[in-house]
Amino acid sequence: MLVLPLVALVVRAPWSELGSVVAQASVVQALGLSLTTAAASTVISLLLGVPLALALGRTRKWPSIPRRLLRALVTVPLVLPPVVGGVALLLLLGRRGVLGSLLDSWFGITIPFTTAAAVIAQVFVSMPFLVLAVEGALGASDRRFEVAAATLGASRWTILRRVTLPLIWPGLSAGALLCFTRALGEFGATVTFAGSFPGITQTLPLATYLQLQTDPDAAIALALVLMAVSLVVLVSLRDRWIPGLAS
Repeated sequence: MLVLPLVALVVRAPWSELGSVVAQASVVQALGLSLTTAAASTVISLLLGVPLALALGRTRKWPSIPRRLLRALVTVPLVLPPVVGGVALLLLLGRRGVLGSLLDSWFGITIPFTTAAAVIAQVFVSMPFLVLAVEGALGASDRRFEVAAATLGASRWTILRRVTLPLIWPGLSAGALLCFTRALGEFGATVTFAGSFPGITQTLPLATYLQLQTDPDAAIALALVLMAVSLVVLVSLRDRWIPGLAS
């Protein structure tokens, strides 16, 4: 169930046309946009997700019910259909949305159907992977090192930078990697909230879907390219970022 679909994709790929399909300007543009938006969404997820994971994993003064509620809210995008997430983003940040109407009337800022909208959609669906991975790493780490650093007079920032982050680095790296690959393959929330405009919001998954309606062989070739990019990212960074999985 996991391997055979990928094998079928490789077997049915139009290898004779693969070079010409990949060399098309629209494909190169879509691939570049996918890599750029996925990288941007990963950076944003790190900036927002790591403090959130630290709050969930290290703040013991919170009552259990608010912590559980916050954790449940973080995991909702994992089980929510991506199209529903796109609709929710549209209702929040659209021109008539809860916040989007204020941004439009006060500052003249329109977010939907822009590259920023594609990044926001990717952050929405991919950041939970990072938060859960970092929180899990925090739960598995030995807090005695942090306590020892505190007794030696280290500040909270020093403990975070010199002790906590190095301890959870494998989990943090794994979460960032999962976040990037999930953002790279995002489709539903992106097409709903950002649309599919070449050079602006049409990432490689969207281009693959559009090609499937008109040229199935080209769609298979694009799907193969997207799978190859994901595999290259996973294989090239696996030993460096997730040494525990190398054995």
